[in-house]
Amino acid sequence: MTTRMVKPMQGAALLALSALLFSLMGVGIREVSASVNNETVVFARNLVGVLFFLPLILLKGLHPLHTARIQSHLWRTGFGLTAMYCFFYAIAHLPLADAMLFTYSAPLFTPLIAWWWLKEPLSKRMLATTAVGLVGVLLVAKPSAALFGGQALIGMSASVLAAFAFVSIRQMSDTEPAFRMVFYFSLFSALASAIPLSWAWQPLDRLQLTWLLGIGLLATASQIIMSRAYSLAPPGLIGPFAYLAIVFAGALAWLRWGEVPDTASLLGASLIFGASLLSIPRRTG
Repeated sequence: MTTRMVKPMQGAALLALSALLFSLMGVGIREVSASVNNETVVFARNLVGVLFFLPLILLKGLHPLHTARIQSHLWRTGFGLTAMYCFFYAIAHLPLADAMLFTYSAPLFTPLIAWWWLKEPLSKRMLATTAVGLVGVLLVAKPSAALFGGQALIGMSASVLAAFAFVSIRQMSDTEPAFRMVFYFSLFSALASAIPLSWAWQPLDRLQLTWLLGIGLLATASQIIMSRAYSLAPPGLIGPFAYLAIVFAGALAWLRWGEVPDTASLLGASLIFGASLLSIPRRTG
């Protein structure tokens, strides 16, 4: 067996950088959403993702992108794109740190969905961590504030839909490399998110276009750096560093808008962090 070199320090540093870029993307979405509708923001983010692959296509042609699993890519796009709409809406209407928490709580739902969809085993440990994490999500969502009819429900929907997207990626990862999955997600998402523009199109000025371009570049760069980080060290070893995105988002929201998390959000965040750490497999030997 060949062994892959593990560089946890470099991997952790890159994952922290990815988290910072993701948080900055959130700030950009919050800023531009004051004057640009959600449909336009989502389309712009996906369009930039497609344009990123143009140099690869020009250099190597379409052969590396050939796939026999278009249907699987369409399912992944459906889940991921809907989650993106919900997440961007949550960023625009909820405290930034809370919106980030909803996104990073998606892995808590993944074991349940993988058990139902892929028939993967579900241990008591997984059930326990999912239950603890779900309590944390509910604390952040504020059940007393019209949970099942308000903005928090959209944030929770982003978590569940993102979890479905993660499981769909796992389902086709046996034949599809990461760059191909990202390409088809960006392509199909750009095509699908262009449809709402037929009724939601709005003229954009230079400043708005600059914000949208920056959001797309930050999202793409964050994805690439995150992929590189996980190639240097196992997710179970450096994964918790991804939660720095919530810390960065909280600091940026405090500096920019004076947002301060309340006690329920802080307690919920602690439960989500704890559940995520407990879900990491323990080393043996």
